[in-house]
Amino acid sequence: MTENPQQNRPDSPGAASRGDDGRQGQLTKRGGGAPATRGRTTIADGVVEKIAGMAARDVVGVHAMGSGLSRTFGAVRDRVPGGKSVTRGVKAEVGESQTALDLEIVVDYGVAISEVARDVRENVIAAVERMTGLEVVEVNIAVSDVKLPDEDDDEDESESRVQ
Repeated sequence: MTENPQQNRPDSPGAASRGDDGRQGQLTKRGGGAPATRGRTTIADGVVEKIAGMAARDVVGVHAMGSGLSRTFGAVRDRVPGGKSVTRGVKAEVGESQTALDLEIVVDYGVAISEVARDVRENVIAAVERMTGLEVVEVNIAVSDVKLPDEDDDEDESESRVQ
């Protein structure tokens, strides 16, 4: 009985595979660790700003986001298709595992500002941490204005000027 030399060559089509330790029939495991630990995920500041802006606007008592000047520019930007900015009044600083946020809000007249600020802080932290997995280390809130019941919005005022 003669042995075919082709069968003993590892690179031949019918040859058994060998592991790194030379044992036949054992394949070595490729890639180390669980798939979730292979690679990095980075989250842009703008992503966190959008999440925080949406979460802050959901709180009852928040009339608008941003200062008067940024709202005026925002009203113009909102008229441009695709120009609506949910990040107005929001600034995020994102690290590898943590984020810090600064929010500027306008509250409705008659609401308890401290309660609205607390509710905004809680809602923003919950949304950002749930969606990004980042730890929110601080949410600073600046109340830049109070919307009075008889005041027109800056955005409505600017719309009436344009025909």
